[in-house]
Formats: sequence, C-alpha cells, structure tokens
Amino acid sequence: MPRALTHNEIQGIIADYKQAAKNALKAGFDGVELHAAGPYLPAQFLHDSSNQRTDAYGGSIENRARFTFEVLSALCEVWGADRVGIKLSPEISLTDSRAQETYLYIVSQLSRYNLAYLQMMERAWDRNEQPSIDHTQLRDAYKGCYVANGMYDSESANNAIADGTADYISFGRLFISNPDLVARLASNGPYNEEDMSSFFSGDARGYVDYPSLSEQSA
Repeated sequence: MPRALTHNEIQGIIADYKQAAKNALKAGFDGVELHAAGPYLPAQFLHDSSNQRTDAYGGSIENRARFTFEVLSALCEVWGADRVGIKLSPEISLTDSRAQETYLYIVSQLSRYNLAYLQMMERAWDRNEQPSIDHTQLRDAYKGCYVANGMYDSESANNAIADGTADYISFGRLFISNPDLVARLASNGPYNEEDMSSFFSGDARGYVDYPSLSEQSA
C-alpha cells in the first residue's frame, strides 16, 4: 500500500534532484526545469487532495509547498536561479479545495527566486475547457518571465503576448503533431490534428509520422 515518505526519504529525494541537476550541468545542458505539474511528486505535495500529511510537509499551504521550494533551492544551488525554470499545472489531475489560494502563494514566493521562467499550464486536454483558476491573478502576482501553455494557436498566442497575459507561449501537443510548427504558426496554420490514441504508446507511432506542410502540398 502507498505510504507517506519519511523525512529521511524526502531529504534523499531532494539530494537526487540536486545530483540530477549536477549531471545535467556536466552533460552540457543549458538549464533545468522543475516539473512540478500534476500528477508528479511535487504536485502531490502541493495539493490537499493528495497530501494527507500532518507534519512539516503537510497541512498548511506553506507546509505543502515546502518540498517544492526545497527542491527548487537545491537546483538553484547548482545552476543559479537564472538557469532554472519551473512548470506548474493547477488545472491537471489533482484537486485542491483552496487551489486559487495555494497557487497564489506559490507564484508569489517564486517571484523571490528570479528564475529563468515560470511555465503555467492553463488547460489540460480539452480545448473547450474553462479554467477553474483565475490565471490573470496568478500572472499579476508573478514578478518574472511568465510562459503560458494550454491549447494556444498562432492567433491566441499572439494575442496573449500582445495584451501582456504572457511573456512567451509554449506548445506541447501542437508541436508533437506538427513537426514544422514554427512555419505553420507563421502562416496561421493549417495544423495537423493530434492522434491522442498514440500518446504514451511506447513506440514511434504518433511522434515521427506526422506530415509536414511540404509533404501535404506535394
């Protein structure tokens, strides 16, 4: 049965993150990103639906955020904060009865780090999904480079940057299904539809077989 990590185990995992950061530095990476989006381990600590602890790593928002900030600090010790980013996803997988309050606290604290960026996943899988979080409030609270992610296309991405909703836009699913996404964004499409049945399939199908614009027009 699943059980809560002991304090020694938590410290060991933080040390593992730090060693991974050292390995990435040695391998010649440009920087590292802490994947604190759900349902990965940092997010399991962040949300009161999954974090049932009653010690220093559970209960209050400050305690639930402790693990994420301790890992982040370890990464910054290796790289310097300007080479470290973090990815959050308030909308994905795990719920929190005080989600707005939780993430408002988190992004406010992140502003003190002077990170390379904060990447915020504003939607999960459904393009028509309405966010349950007021991301405008989170954006206003974060004093740093804000990268938005979540079902953007060329028009909505440019609008978000123009009105200050985000500094940059990142693309995931759209990049998988469009190997020449930069060219497609420049021409405002058309875009290949992603084949969700191939996601996490374990082979190359759905990752290397989407056609480019030149292939489609040939």
